[in-house]
Amino acid sequence: MGIAHRFAALGLALAGGTAALGTAAAQSIVKAPAGSVRGETAGGQTIFRGIPYALPPVGERRWKPPVAVPAWAGVRDATAFGPACQQPSAPPGSIYAEVYPAMSEDCLSLNVWVPARAKKAPVFVWIHGGNLVRGSSQQAMFDGSQLAKRGVIVVSINYRLGVFGYFAHPGLSAESPDGTSGNYGVMDQIAALKWVKANIGAFGGDAGNVTIAGESAGGLAILHLLVSPQARGLFGKAIVQSAALMNIPELKTMAHGVPSAETLGVHYATAMGAKDVAELRAIPGPDLAARAVKAGFASTAIVDGKVITRQLLDTFERGEQAKVPLMTGFTAGEISTMKSILPGLPEASTFTAESYEAKIRASYGPLADEFLRLYPSSAIGANMLAAARDGFFAWNSQKLVREQARAGQPAYLYYFDHHLPSSDAAGIHAFHASEVPFMFGTIDRVTALWPAIPNTPGERALSDAMVGYWASFARTGAPRATGQPAWPSHNQRAAYMHFTDKPEVGSDLKAAEYALHDQVFCRRRAAGNLPWNWNVGVIAPPLPAPAEGCK
Repeated sequence: MGIAHRFAALGLALAGGTAALGTAAAQSIVKAPAGSVRGETAGGQTIFRGIPYALPPVGERRWKPPVAVPAWAGVRDATAFGPACQQPSAPPGSIYAEVYPAMSEDCLSLNVWVPARAKKAPVFVWIHGGNLVRGSSQQAMFDGSQLAKRGVIVVSINYRLGVFGYFAHPGLSAESPDGTSGNYGVMDQIAALKWVKANIGAFGGDAGNVTIAGESAGGLAILHLLVSPQARGLFGKAIVQSAALMNIPELKTMAHGVPSAETLGVHYATAMGAKDVAELRAIPGPDLAARAVKAGFASTAIVDGKVITRQLLDTFERGEQAKVPLMTGFTAGEISTMKSILPGLPEASTFTAESYEAKIRASYGPLADEFLRLYPSSAIGANMLAAARDGFFAWNSQKLVREQARAGQPAYLYYFDHHLPSSDAAGIHAFHASEVPFMFGTIDRVTALWPAIPNTPGERALSDAMVGYWASFARTGAPRATGQPAWPSHNQRAAYMHFTDKPEVGSDLKAAEYALHDQVFCRRRAAGNLPWNWNVGVIAPPLPAPAEGCK
Protein backbone atom coordinates (compact mmCIF):
# COMPACT_ATOMS: atom_id res chain seq x y z
CA MET A 1 0.00 0.00 0.00
CA GLY A 2 3.00 2.28 -0.35
CA ILE A 3 3.73 2.93 3.35
CA ALA A 4 7.34 2.71 4.48
CA HIS A 5 7.80 2.90 8.23
CA ARG A 6 10.37 5.06 9.95
CA PHE A 7 10.73 5.48 13.68
CA ALA A 8 12.01 8.65 15.27
CA ALA A 9 12.13 9.83 18.85
CA LEU A 10 10.12 13.03 18.87
CA GLY A 11 9.84 15.61 21.60
CA LEU A 12 13.51 15.54 22.71
CA ALA A 13 14.52 19.19 22.93
CA LEU A 14 17.43 21.01 24.56
CA ALA A 15 16.46 24.09 26.53
CA GLY A 16 19.19 25.92 28.45
CA GLY A 17 21.34 22.76 28.35
CA THR A 18 18.59 20.65 29.92
CA ALA A 19 16.94 17.81 27.98
CA ALA A 20 13.14 17.95 27.97
CA LEU A 21 11.88 14.46 27.25
CA GLY A 22 8.67 13.99 25.29
CA THR A 23 6.98 10.87 24.06
CA ALA A 24 8.40 8.70 21.34
CA ALA A 25 6.23 8.53 18.24
CA ALA A 26 6.48 6.39 15.13
CA GLN A 27 6.44 8.05 11.74
CA SER A 28 5.29 6.59 8.44
CA ILE A 29 5.97 7.75 4.92
CA VAL A 30 3.54 7.32 2.04
CA LYS A 31 4.74 7.79 -1.51
CA ALA A 32 1.65 9.13 -3.28
CA PRO A 33 1.30 10.53 -6.81
CA ALA A 34 1.07 14.02 -5.29
CA GLY A 35 4.39 13.46 -3.51
CA SER A 36 5.73 11.70 -0.44
CA VAL A 37 4.30 12.63 2.95
CA ARG A 38 5.37 11.77 6.48
CA GLY A 39 2.64 11.12 9.02
CA GLU A 40 2.49 10.09 12.66
CA THR A 41 1.63 6.57 13.79
CA ALA A 42 -0.07 5.86 17.08
CA GLY A 43 -2.19 2.95 18.24
CA GLY A 44 -1.56 1.10 15.00
CA GLN A 45 -3.09 3.76 12.74
CA THR A 46 -1.34 6.62 10.97
CA ILE A 47 -2.52 10.23 10.76
CA PHE A 48 -1.40 12.59 8.00
CA ARG A 49 -2.25 16.23 8.63
CA GLY A 50 -2.16 19.39 6.57
CA ILE A 51 -1.55 17.86 3.12
CA PRO A 52 -2.12 20.58 0.49
CA TYR A 53 -4.48 19.61 -2.32
CA ALA A 54 -4.51 22.97 -4.16
CA LEU A 55 -2.23 25.97 -4.56
CA PRO A 56 -2.75 28.88 -2.14
CA PRO A 57 -5.76 30.94 -3.38
CA VAL A 58 -4.08 34.24 -2.45
CA GLY A 59 -3.26 37.45 -4.29
CA GLU A 60 -4.42 37.19 -7.89
CA ARG A 61 -5.66 33.63 -7.14
CA ARG A 62 -8.23 34.99 -4.67
CA TRP A 63 -11.61 34.20 -6.25
CA LYS A 64 -10.14 31.84 -8.83
CA PRO A 65 -10.90 28.12 -9.24
CA PRO A 66 -8.49 25.90 -7.29
CA VAL A 67 -5.33 24.72 -9.04
CA ALA A 68 -3.84 21.34 -8.10
CA VAL A 69 -0.47 21.40 -6.32
CA PRO A 70 2.30 20.14 -8.62
CA ALA A 71 3.94 16.94 -7.38
CA TRP A 72 6.69 17.81 -4.92
CA ALA A 73 10.14 16.34 -4.53
CA GLY A 74 11.38 14.93 -1.23
CA VAL A 75 9.21 14.11 1.76
CA ARG A 76 6.68 16.65 3.02
CA ASP A 77 6.06 16.69 6.77
CA ALA A 78 2.39 15.97 7.49
CA THR A 79 2.34 15.82 11.27
CA ALA A 80 0.64 19.18 11.92
CA PHE A 81 -2.74 20.51 10.81
CA GLY A 82 -2.73 23.27 8.24
CA PRO A 83 -4.20 26.65 9.18
CA ALA A 84 -7.95 27.10 9.25
CA CYS A 85 -9.36 29.05 6.34
CA GLN A 86 -9.71 32.78 6.95
CA GLN A 87 -12.92 33.51 8.84
CA PRO A 88 -14.45 35.89 11.36
CA SER A 89 -14.49 34.98 15.02
CA ALA A 90 -17.50 33.08 16.36
CA PRO A 91 -20.23 34.96 18.24
CA PRO A 92 -19.40 35.21 21.97
CA GLY A 93 -20.84 32.39 24.03
CA SER A 94 -21.56 30.10 21.08
CA ILE A 95 -21.25 26.41 21.95
CA TYR A 96 -19.78 25.96 18.47
CA ALA A 97 -16.93 28.43 18.98
CA GLU A 98 -13.39 27.20 18.26
CA VAL A 99 -10.05 28.95 18.56
CA TYR A 100 -7.54 27.90 15.91
CA PRO A 101 -3.76 28.26 16.23
CA ALA A 102 -3.62 29.89 12.82
CA MET A 103 -5.94 31.18 10.08
CA SER A 104 -4.95 31.98 6.53
CA GLU A 105 -6.21 32.22 2.98
CA ASP A 106 -3.51 29.62 2.26
CA CYS A 107 -5.61 26.87 3.78
CA LEU A 108 -6.55 24.29 1.14
CA SER A 109 -5.34 21.18 2.92
CA LEU A 110 -6.70 17.86 4.07
CA ASN A 111 -6.04 15.23 6.72
CA VAL A 112 -6.03 11.43 6.44
CA TRP A 113 -6.56 8.80 9.16
CA VAL A 114 -5.31 5.41 7.95
CA PRO A 115 -6.23 2.15 9.73
CA ALA A 116 -3.54 -0.39 10.51
CA ARG A 117 -2.78 -2.60 7.51
CA ALA A 118 -5.22 -0.73 5.28
CA LYS A 119 -5.74 -2.35 1.88
CA LYS A 120 -8.57 -1.29 -0.44
CA ALA A 121 -10.21 0.29 2.60
CA PRO A 122 -13.44 2.29 2.23
CA VAL A 123 -12.94 6.06 2.31
CA PHE A 124 -15.04 8.54 4.34
CA VAL A 125 -14.59 12.20 3.34
CA TRP A 126 -15.85 14.66 5.96
CA ILE A 127 -16.82 18.25 5.12
CA HIS A 128 -17.19 20.45 8.20
CA GLY A 129 -20.08 22.80 8.90
CA GLY A 130 -20.16 26.38 10.15
CA ASN A 131 -22.72 28.21 7.99
CA LEU A 132 -20.20 28.25 5.11
CA VAL A 133 -18.49 30.98 7.15
CA ARG A 134 -16.60 29.29 9.99
CA GLY A 135 -15.06 25.96 10.94
CA SER A 136 -12.08 23.80 10.14
CA SER A 137 -11.13 20.19 9.48
CA GLN A 138 -8.85 20.25 12.52
CA GLN A 139 -11.64 20.37 15.12
CA ALA A 140 -11.06 17.70 17.75
CA MET A 141 -14.66 16.52 17.43
CA PHE A 142 -13.88 15.43 13.85
CA ASP A 143 -11.01 13.14 14.83
CA GLY A 144 -11.25 10.09 12.57
CA SER A 145 -9.54 7.59 14.86
CA GLN A 146 -12.65 5.67 15.94
CA LEU A 147 -13.94 5.27 12.40
CA ALA A 148 -10.44 4.21 11.36
CA LYS A 149 -10.57 1.51 14.03
CA ARG A 150 -13.52 0.11 12.07
CA GLY A 151 -11.34 -0.17 8.97
CA VAL A 152 -12.37 3.11 7.31
CA ILE A 153 -9.91 5.68 5.96
CA VAL A 154 -11.14 9.12 7.05
CA VAL A 155 -10.32 12.28 5.11
CA SER A 156 -11.29 15.74 6.40
CA ILE A 157 -10.87 18.85 4.29
CA ASN A 158 -10.63 22.62 4.48
CA TYR A 159 -12.36 24.76 1.87
CA ARG A 160 -12.71 28.50 1.32
CA LEU A 161 -15.33 30.10 3.54
CA GLY A 162 -17.47 33.21 3.62
CA VAL A 163 -16.60 36.00 1.23
CA PHE A 164 -13.50 34.07 0.09
CA GLY A 165 -15.48 31.01 -0.99
CA TYR A 166 -18.91 32.24 -2.08
CA PHE A 167 -18.54 35.74 -3.53
CA ALA A 168 -19.90 36.46 -7.01
CA HIS A 169 -19.36 39.72 -8.90
CA PRO A 170 -19.66 40.81 -12.54
CA GLY A 171 -15.96 41.70 -12.54
CA LEU A 172 -15.06 38.18 -11.48
CA SER A 173 -17.44 36.66 -14.03
CA ALA A 174 -15.73 38.74 -16.74
CA GLU A 175 -12.38 37.18 -15.76
CA SER A 176 -13.73 33.62 -16.04
CA PRO A 177 -13.59 31.65 -19.31
CA ASP A 178 -17.03 30.31 -18.36
CA GLY A 179 -18.42 33.76 -17.55
CA THR A 180 -19.20 32.69 -13.97
CA SER A 181 -18.16 33.54 -10.43
CA GLY A 182 -18.88 32.34 -6.92
CA ASN A 183 -18.94 28.68 -5.80
CA TYR A 184 -15.20 28.69 -5.06
CA GLY A 185 -15.82 26.70 -1.87
CA VAL A 186 -17.73 24.08 -3.86
CA MET A 187 -14.90 23.92 -6.41
CA ASP A 188 -12.43 23.43 -3.56
CA GLN A 189 -14.43 20.45 -2.33
CA ILE A 190 -14.46 18.96 -5.82
CA ALA A 191 -10.68 19.52 -6.08
CA ALA A 192 -10.18 17.70 -2.77
CA LEU A 193 -12.25 14.76 -4.03
CA LYS A 194 -10.13 14.66 -7.18
CA TRP A 195 -7.05 14.53 -4.96
CA VAL A 196 -8.59 11.62 -3.06
CA LYS A 197 -9.38 9.78 -6.30
CA ALA A 198 -5.81 10.19 -7.53
CA ASN A 199 -3.93 9.57 -4.28
CA ILE A 200 -5.89 7.58 -1.73
CA GLY A 201 -4.77 4.24 -3.17
CA ALA A 202 -1.25 4.96 -1.94
CA PHE A 203 -2.63 5.17 1.62
CA GLY A 204 -4.40 1.82 1.27
CA GLY A 205 -7.77 3.27 0.30
CA ASP A 206 -10.22 2.25 -2.40
CA ALA A 207 -10.79 5.20 -4.73
CA GLY A 208 -13.85 3.35 -6.02
CA ASN A 209 -15.50 3.26 -2.58
CA VAL A 210 -15.74 6.86 -1.38
CA THR A 211 -18.47 8.25 0.87
CA ILE A 212 -18.91 11.99 1.27
CA ALA A 213 -20.43 13.23 4.53
CA GLY A 214 -21.10 16.49 6.31
CA GLU A 215 -23.30 18.17 8.90
CA SER A 216 -25.10 21.53 8.77
CA ALA A 217 -23.28 23.63 6.15
CA GLY A 218 -21.21 20.50 5.57
CA GLY A 219 -24.46 18.67 4.82
CA LEU A 220 -25.41 21.49 2.47
CA ALA A 221 -22.03 20.99 0.79
CA ILE A 222 -22.97 17.35 0.22
CA LEU A 223 -26.17 18.50 -1.49
CA HIS A 224 -24.09 20.74 -3.75
CA LEU A 225 -21.87 17.79 -4.66
CA LEU A 226 -24.86 15.52 -5.26
CA VAL A 227 -26.26 17.94 -7.84
CA SER A 228 -23.00 19.13 -9.42
CA PRO A 229 -22.09 17.52 -12.77
CA GLN A 230 -18.46 18.32 -12.01
CA ALA A 231 -18.49 16.00 -8.97
CA ARG A 232 -19.81 12.93 -10.79
CA GLY A 233 -17.70 9.82 -10.42
CA LEU A 234 -15.81 11.18 -7.41
CA PHE A 235 -17.96 9.45 -4.75
CA GLY A 236 -20.32 6.50 -4.47
CA LYS A 237 -22.34 7.22 -1.30
CA ALA A 238 -23.46 10.32 0.58
CA ILE A 239 -24.42 11.28 4.15
CA VAL A 240 -26.35 14.53 4.68
CA GLN A 241 -26.76 15.57 8.32
CA SER A 242 -29.02 18.52 9.25
CA ALA A 243 -29.07 20.37 5.94
CA ALA A 244 -31.79 22.43 4.25
CA LEU A 245 -32.85 22.28 0.58
CA MET A 246 -33.24 26.04 0.45
CA ASN A 247 -33.44 28.05 -2.74
CA ILE A 248 -30.16 29.74 -3.63
CA PRO A 249 -29.34 32.85 -5.70
CA GLU A 250 -28.88 32.55 -9.44
CA LEU A 251 -25.85 34.18 -11.02
CA LYS A 252 -27.44 36.76 -13.29
CA THR A 253 -31.19 36.71 -12.69
CA MET A 254 -33.50 37.31 -9.77
CA ALA A 255 -35.26 34.10 -8.73
CA HIS A 256 -37.69 33.15 -5.95
CA GLY A 257 -37.53 36.64 -4.50
CA VAL A 258 -33.72 36.66 -4.24
CA PRO A 259 -31.59 39.15 -6.25
CA SER A 260 -28.97 37.73 -8.60
CA ALA A 261 -25.64 36.78 -7.07
CA GLU A 262 -23.86 39.37 -9.20
CA THR A 263 -26.25 42.10 -8.04
CA LEU A 264 -25.66 41.06 -4.46
CA GLY A 265 -21.90 41.04 -5.11
CA VAL A 266 -21.93 44.66 -6.32
CA HIS A 267 -23.91 45.64 -3.23
CA TYR A 268 -21.52 43.85 -0.88
CA ALA A 269 -18.42 45.24 -2.62
CA THR A 270 -19.71 48.77 -2.10
CA ALA A 271 -20.54 48.00 1.52
CA MET A 272 -17.01 46.66 2.00
CA GLY A 273 -15.53 49.89 0.66
CA ALA A 274 -14.33 48.74 -2.77
CA LYS A 275 -15.35 49.95 -6.21
CA ASP A 276 -14.02 46.94 -8.15
CA VAL A 277 -12.39 43.52 -7.90
CA ALA A 278 -8.86 44.96 -7.89
CA GLU A 279 -9.62 46.97 -4.77
CA LEU A 280 -11.24 43.94 -3.14
CA ARG A 281 -8.16 41.82 -3.81
CA ALA A 282 -5.98 44.49 -2.22
CA ILE A 283 -7.79 44.19 1.14
CA PRO A 284 -5.88 41.92 3.57
CA GLY A 285 -7.66 38.69 4.45
CA PRO A 286 -8.50 39.37 8.12
CA ASP A 287 -9.74 42.86 7.25
CA LEU A 288 -11.87 41.53 4.38
CA ALA A 289 -13.43 38.87 6.62
CA ALA A 290 -14.37 41.56 9.16
CA ARG A 291 -15.73 43.91 6.47
CA ALA A 292 -17.87 41.10 5.04
CA VAL A 293 -19.49 40.50 8.42
CA LYS A 294 -20.18 44.21 8.85
CA ALA A 295 -21.65 44.36 5.34
CA GLY A 296 -23.99 41.46 6.16
CA PHE A 297 -22.49 39.14 3.54
CA ALA A 298 -24.59 35.98 3.19
CA SER A 299 -22.52 32.91 2.32
CA THR A 300 -24.30 30.67 -0.15
CA ALA A 301 -23.65 28.61 -3.23
CA ILE A 302 -25.26 29.89 -6.42
CA VAL A 303 -26.84 28.56 -9.59
CA ASP A 304 -24.07 29.41 -12.04
CA GLY A 305 -24.95 26.98 -14.85
CA LYS A 306 -21.62 25.16 -14.52
CA VAL A 307 -20.90 23.93 -11.01
CA ILE A 308 -24.58 24.03 -10.02
CA THR A 309 -26.89 23.99 -13.02
CA ARG A 310 -30.30 24.63 -11.45
CA GLN A 311 -32.00 24.98 -8.07
CA LEU A 312 -31.04 22.06 -5.83
CA LEU A 313 -34.59 20.84 -5.32
CA ASP A 314 -35.33 21.05 -9.04
CA THR A 315 -32.36 18.78 -9.73
CA PHE A 316 -33.62 16.16 -7.29
CA GLU A 317 -37.17 16.28 -8.59
CA ARG A 318 -35.92 15.88 -12.16
CA GLY A 319 -33.86 12.86 -11.11
CA GLU A 320 -30.61 14.51 -12.24
CA GLN A 321 -28.72 14.12 -8.97
CA ALA A 322 -25.98 11.55 -8.37
CA LYS A 323 -27.62 8.11 -8.15
CA VAL A 324 -25.94 6.85 -4.97
CA PRO A 325 -27.04 5.35 -1.63
CA LEU A 326 -27.96 8.10 0.81
CA MET A 327 -28.16 8.49 4.58
CA THR A 328 -29.73 11.64 6.00
CA GLY A 329 -31.34 12.91 9.18
CA PHE A 330 -31.83 15.65 11.71
CA THR A 331 -32.05 16.29 15.45
CA ALA A 332 -35.01 16.92 17.72
CA GLY A 333 -33.77 20.34 18.89
CA GLU A 334 -32.25 21.74 15.68
CA ILE A 335 -33.26 25.36 16.24
CA SER A 336 -32.66 25.57 20.01
CA THR A 337 -29.07 26.81 19.58
CA MET A 338 -29.64 28.66 16.31
CA LYS A 339 -32.46 31.12 16.95
CA SER A 340 -30.43 33.77 15.13
CA ILE A 341 -31.07 32.03 11.80
CA LEU A 342 -34.69 33.14 12.03
CA PRO A 343 -34.40 36.84 11.13
CA GLY A 344 -37.28 38.89 12.41
CA LEU A 345 -38.65 36.05 14.52
CA PRO A 346 -40.26 37.67 17.56
CA GLU A 347 -39.82 36.20 20.98
CA ALA A 348 -42.63 33.91 22.00
CA SER A 349 -43.44 36.18 24.93
CA THR A 350 -44.67 38.88 22.53
CA PHE A 351 -47.56 36.64 21.43
CA THR A 352 -50.80 35.82 23.13
CA ALA A 353 -52.66 32.73 22.01
CA GLU A 354 -55.01 35.00 20.06
CA SER A 355 -52.29 36.99 18.29
CA TYR A 356 -50.30 33.86 17.46
CA GLU A 357 -53.33 32.16 15.95
CA ALA A 358 -54.27 35.31 14.04
CA LYS A 359 -50.79 35.56 12.52
CA ILE A 360 -50.82 31.89 11.49
CA ARG A 361 -54.26 32.24 9.91
CA ALA A 362 -53.14 35.32 7.98
CA SER A 363 -50.07 33.48 6.73
CA TYR A 364 -51.35 29.95 6.11
CA GLY A 365 -54.95 30.59 5.03
CA PRO A 366 -56.73 27.28 4.32
CA LEU A 367 -53.79 25.34 5.80
CA ALA A 368 -53.89 27.26 9.10
CA ASP A 369 -56.11 24.75 10.90
CA GLU A 370 -53.62 21.97 10.20
CA PHE A 371 -50.69 24.19 11.18
CA LEU A 372 -52.36 25.04 14.51
CA ARG A 373 -53.21 21.40 15.12
CA LEU A 374 -49.54 20.47 14.75
CA TYR A 375 -48.11 23.62 16.40
CA PRO A 376 -50.84 24.88 18.77
CA SER A 377 -50.92 28.09 20.79
CA SER A 378 -50.82 26.11 24.04
CA ALA A 379 -46.99 26.12 23.86
CA ILE A 380 -46.09 28.99 21.56
CA GLY A 381 -42.34 29.14 22.15
CA ALA A 382 -41.71 25.41 21.79
CA ASN A 383 -43.96 25.16 18.76
CA MET A 384 -42.37 28.10 16.99
CA LEU A 385 -39.05 26.25 17.22
CA ALA A 386 -40.65 22.93 16.27
CA ALA A 387 -42.24 24.45 13.17
CA ALA A 388 -38.90 25.91 12.10
CA ARG A 389 -37.15 22.57 12.72
CA ASP A 390 -39.75 20.72 10.67
CA GLY A 391 -39.75 23.28 7.89
CA PHE A 392 -35.99 23.58 7.59
CA PHE A 393 -34.57 20.19 8.50
CA ALA A 394 -37.25 17.51 8.89
CA TRP A 395 -38.85 18.29 5.53
CA ASN A 396 -35.43 18.39 3.87
CA SER A 397 -34.37 14.97 5.18
CA GLN A 398 -37.65 13.33 4.25
CA LYS A 399 -37.72 14.95 0.82
CA LEU A 400 -34.21 13.67 0.17
CA VAL A 401 -34.95 10.05 1.06
CA ARG A 402 -38.12 10.14 -1.03
CA GLU A 403 -36.35 11.54 -4.10
CA GLN A 404 -33.36 9.22 -3.77
CA ALA A 405 -35.67 6.23 -3.36
CA ARG A 406 -37.62 7.38 -6.43
CA ALA A 407 -34.29 7.38 -8.27
CA GLY A 408 -33.91 3.70 -7.36
CA GLN A 409 -31.36 4.10 -4.59
CA PRO A 410 -31.41 2.88 -0.96
CA ALA A 411 -32.06 5.83 1.33
CA TYR A 412 -31.75 5.78 5.13
CA LEU A 413 -33.37 8.29 7.48
CA TYR A 414 -32.49 9.00 11.13
CA TYR A 415 -33.84 11.18 13.93
CA PHE A 416 -31.44 12.01 16.77
CA ASP A 417 -33.50 12.50 19.92
CA HIS A 418 -30.99 11.64 22.65
CA HIS A 419 -31.42 13.13 26.14
CA LEU A 420 -28.40 14.56 27.95
CA PRO A 421 -28.88 16.02 31.45
CA SER A 422 -26.74 19.05 30.59
CA SER A 423 -28.49 20.00 27.34
CA ASP A 424 -31.96 19.22 28.65
CA ALA A 425 -31.31 21.44 31.68
CA ALA A 426 -30.21 24.23 29.32
CA GLY A 427 -33.38 23.88 27.25
CA ILE A 428 -31.50 22.72 24.15
CA HIS A 429 -32.43 19.03 24.00
CA ALA A 430 -30.77 17.21 21.06
CA PHE A 431 -29.49 20.50 19.64
CA HIS A 432 -28.07 21.10 16.17
CA ALA A 433 -24.92 18.98 15.63
CA SER A 434 -25.37 17.08 18.89
CA GLU A 435 -25.15 13.77 17.02
CA VAL A 436 -21.70 14.55 15.57
CA PRO A 437 -19.50 13.50 18.55
CA PHE A 438 -21.54 10.30 18.83
CA MET A 439 -21.07 9.24 15.20
CA PHE A 440 -17.37 10.17 15.30
CA GLY A 441 -16.81 8.49 18.69
CA THR A 442 -15.47 11.74 20.14
CA ILE A 443 -17.91 12.34 22.99
CA ASP A 444 -14.89 13.21 25.14
CA ARG A 445 -13.54 15.79 22.68
CA VAL A 446 -16.29 18.39 22.30
CA THR A 447 -15.79 22.16 22.24
CA ALA A 448 -15.27 24.14 25.43
CA LEU A 449 -18.87 25.38 25.78
CA TRP A 450 -20.54 22.18 24.54
CA PRO A 451 -22.96 20.64 27.05
CA ALA A 452 -21.10 17.94 28.96
CA ILE A 453 -21.53 14.35 27.81
CA PRO A 454 -21.22 11.98 30.80
CA ASN A 455 -18.61 9.25 30.55
CA THR A 456 -21.08 6.45 31.24
CA PRO A 457 -21.58 3.00 29.72
CA GLY A 458 -24.86 4.16 28.18
CA GLU A 459 -23.31 7.14 26.38
CA ARG A 460 -20.39 5.05 25.18
CA ALA A 461 -22.74 2.31 23.96
CA LEU A 462 -24.82 4.77 21.92
CA SER A 463 -21.69 6.28 20.41
CA ASP A 464 -20.29 2.84 19.64
CA ALA A 465 -23.50 1.92 17.83
CA MET A 466 -23.51 5.12 15.77
CA VAL A 467 -19.85 4.79 14.82
CA GLY A 468 -20.72 1.26 13.70
CA TYR A 469 -23.66 2.38 11.55
CA TRP A 470 -21.69 5.20 9.88
CA ALA A 471 -18.67 2.95 9.25
CA SER A 472 -20.86 0.21 7.82
CA PHE A 473 -22.58 2.63 5.47
CA ALA A 474 -19.17 3.85 4.27
CA ARG A 475 -18.10 0.26 3.73
CA THR A 476 -21.17 -1.21 2.03
CA GLY A 477 -23.87 1.42 1.56
CA ALA A 478 -26.04 -0.23 4.23
CA PRO A 479 -25.83 0.95 7.89
CA ARG A 480 -25.38 -2.00 10.25
CA ALA A 481 -23.97 -2.18 13.79
CA THR A 482 -23.02 -5.24 15.81
CA GLY A 483 -25.71 -6.16 18.32
CA GLN A 484 -28.00 -3.35 17.15
CA PRO A 485 -31.27 -3.30 15.17
CA ALA A 486 -31.02 -3.61 11.40
CA TRP A 487 -31.63 -0.19 9.88
CA PRO A 488 -34.18 -0.56 7.07
CA SER A 489 -34.10 1.69 4.05
CA HIS A 490 -36.80 4.36 4.03
CA ASN A 491 -38.01 2.66 0.85
CA GLN A 492 -39.39 -0.03 3.20
CA ARG A 493 -42.51 1.16 5.06
CA ALA A 494 -41.15 4.73 5.44
CA ALA A 495 -38.70 3.39 8.03
CA TYR A 496 -36.21 5.43 10.03
CA MET A 497 -33.74 4.96 12.89
CA HIS A 498 -34.66 6.74 16.10
CA PHE A 499 -31.59 7.45 18.24
CA THR A 500 -32.82 7.98 21.78
CA ASP A 501 -30.88 6.26 24.58
CA LYS A 502 -30.39 3.46 22.08
CA PRO A 503 -31.18 2.88 18.41
CA GLU A 504 -34.82 1.95 17.70
CA VAL A 505 -36.52 1.46 14.33
CA GLY A 506 -39.64 3.52 13.64
CA SER A 507 -41.83 4.39 10.68
CA ASP A 508 -43.68 7.40 9.24
CA LEU A 509 -41.60 10.02 11.00
CA LYS A 510 -43.54 13.29 11.31
CA ALA A 511 -45.69 12.34 8.33
CA ALA A 512 -48.35 15.00 8.94
CA GLU A 513 -45.75 17.72 9.49
CA TYR A 514 -44.00 16.74 6.27
CA ALA A 515 -47.24 16.83 4.28
CA LEU A 516 -48.08 20.32 5.56
CA HIS A 517 -44.70 21.88 4.81
CA ASP A 518 -44.45 20.08 1.48
CA GLN A 519 -47.73 21.66 0.40
CA VAL A 520 -46.64 25.13 1.52
CA PHE A 521 -43.29 24.89 -0.26
CA CYS A 522 -44.91 23.53 -3.40
CA ARG A 523 -47.16 26.57 -3.64
CA ARG A 524 -44.29 28.98 -2.97
CA ARG A 525 -42.07 27.40 -5.60
CA ALA A 526 -44.87 27.58 -8.14
CA ALA A 527 -45.43 31.27 -7.34
CA GLY A 528 -41.76 31.91 -8.08
CA ASN A 529 -41.51 35.26 -6.31
CA LEU A 530 -40.53 34.37 -2.74
CA PRO A 531 -38.15 32.02 -0.91
CA TRP A 532 -39.82 28.70 -0.27
CA ASN A 533 -38.51 27.33 3.01
CA TRP A 534 -36.64 29.83 5.14
CA ASN A 535 -39.75 31.62 6.36
CA VAL A 536 -41.83 29.30 8.54
CA GLY A 537 -44.52 29.99 11.14
CA VAL A 538 -45.06 33.52 12.39
CA ILE A 539 -42.58 34.97 9.88
CA ALA A 540 -44.26 33.26 6.92
CA PRO A 541 -45.64 35.39 4.08
CA PRO A 542 -49.24 34.87 2.96
CA LEU A 543 -49.75 31.46 1.36
CA PRO A 544 -49.85 31.60 -2.46
CA ALA A 545 -52.86 30.22 -4.29
CA PRO A 546 -53.01 26.52 -5.17
CA ALA A 547 -50.95 25.57 -8.21
CA GLU A 548 -50.88 22.64 -10.58
CA GLY A 549 -49.25 19.68 -8.87
CA CYS A 550 -49.92 21.15 -5.40
CA LYS A 551 -52.88 20.17 -3.25
